[in-house]
Amino acid sequence: MTKTIVLVGMMGSGKSSIGKELARKTGLDFIDTDSEIEKISKKKIKEIFSTKGEVFFRKLEEKICKKFINGEKKIVSIGGGAFMNKHIRNVIAKCGKSFWIEVNKDTLIKRLSNSNNIRPILDYRNLNKSISEIMNTRKGIYTKADVKIKVLNKNKSEIVNKIIKFI
Repeated sequence: MTKTIVLVGMMGSGKSSIGKELARKTGLDFIDTDSEIEKISKKKIKEIFSTKGEVFFRKLEEKICKKFINGEKKIVSIGGGAFMNKHIRNVIAKCGKSFWIEVNKDTLIKRLSNSNNIRPILDYRNLNKSISEIMNTRKGIYTKADVKIKVLNKNKSEIVNKIIKFI
């Protein structure tokens, strides 16, 4: 493996927890771009969205992704919408290997409705409709990932082991 491993997929798909476990098992560093954005801006993502707007956030997200997806051996989890940005996808194609963590809608609804982490682009009054719309918008782009990992009933260790086989 000579490239940055990049985990992509919907919010709530488990990219961060899978990334941490993958890093633990491989000894590689783990970067969560959403956490890096919060560290650099000293604001929660929902605050950035409400005070500066989504366009500002997406520009910052692109800058952070380009910084960490640089071909070095490490694991990077990117935000759910980051892979929609063709500039980020181009950087990943050049410097990384992308893994789409695909989770079904029912699992996402369950995880996101029980999460303390408020996602600014979700309509929590109608989570089912909101998640469906976002999934429909993003699915065609997520299919461009190098490898698709369908979560279904697999536990975290099974998913991590599957990714390790690819790298």
